[in-house]
Amino acid sequence: MARQKTIITCAITGSIHTPTMSDALPITFDDIASQAVEAAEAGASILHLHTRHPDVGRPSVEPEHYAPFLPRVKQATNAVVNITTGGAPTMLIKERLKAAEQFSPEMCSLNMGSMNFAFHPLAKRYDDWKFDWEKDYIEGSESNIFRNTFADIREAAERLAPHSIKFEHECYDVGHLYNLKHCMDIGLFKAPIFLQFIFGILGGIGSDVENLIFMKQTADRLFGDDYRWSVLGAGGAQMPLATTASQMGGNVRVGLEDSLFIRRGELAESNAQQVTKIRRIVEDLGCEVATPDEAREILDLKGGDRVNF
Repeated sequence: MARQKTIITCAITGSIHTPTMSDALPITFDDIASQAVEAAEAGASILHLHTRHPDVGRPSVEPEHYAPFLPRVKQATNAVVNITTGGAPTMLIKERLKAAEQFSPEMCSLNMGSMNFAFHPLAKRYDDWKFDWEKDYIEGSESNIFRNTFADIREAAERLAPHSIKFEHECYDVGHLYNLKHCMDIGLFKAPIFLQFIFGILGGIGSDVENLIFMKQTADRLFGDDYRWSVLGAGGAQMPLATTASQMGGNVRVGLEDSLFIRRGELAESNAQQVTKIRRIVEDLGCEVATPDEAREILDLKGGDRVNF
C-alpha cells in the first residue's frame, strides 16, 4: 500500500509571541499576507492564520483585521486557509467565531478543552519592549485559564456547521482526545476528523516522544481509522517532533506561531524558512509532501471555491 503523503501546515503569526521577540514575526496585514504566500510557495499546503492590530501587533480576532489579507492569500496561492477559533486565551468563544462565520474558510482550529495556558516565563528574557502592551500581556498569562468548555465546543460546532468547515481539533493533553470522542458520540463532529497533537505548552502535555506515542495510541483506540493527525511541537520541540511524526505516518505543523527559531539559538528569518527546512527533512527521509489539492482529498475538505473571501 502506498504511503499517504505528508501535509505541512504553517502557522503564520499566532497570539503567543509578541513583536519584541522577533523582527520576523508578521504583525501587519502586508507581512501576514506575504509570509503566508511565501510559506505556501515553500511547500505548506495549509496556512493557519491569526490576525493582529496592525499598529501595535496585539492579537485580534476582528473580521476587519482579516479582510485585508485573506483575498490576497487566496489569489496568490492554492493553499488551504485555516482560520483560528482559538484567538487568544483572553477571548471568549463568541468573539473567536466571528471571522470564521464571515469568511467561511475550508478549515478552522478548535481547542478541545479548557486549560491553564501560560507563557509568562518569556517575559524574563527581555528588558525593553517595542510596545507598551507586551510585557503585561505576557506576564498576565500566569493567570490565564483558556476557556473551551463543552458548551463552547458545541457552540463552535453548531454555529459553523452550515459552513461545512473541517476542524483542526487541537489536543493539548490526552483528556482532550476523550473530550473529542464524547463530542463525536453526541453527533457534533463527523469522521474523518483531523487531530493536531500539541506538545510543550505550559499547562499542557510535555514535548517527550513517549507522550507522542501515548497520544497516538490513545487516538487509535478511540477513533480507529476515522482520523488523520498532525504534530505541533512548541519552541525547541518543533523540528524534532515534526520529524518523528512524519516517520510515524503523521502530518506536521511549523511556523512562527509555534517557534521563533530555525535552530537552537538562531531566530528564523521567516515562516518559509521553517517550511523549507521541514520539507527537506521529510523528503530526505523518504516521504512525499502533499499538495494543497491532495491535502483537500486526504482531509475531505469542501474546496477553495466555497469560501467567502
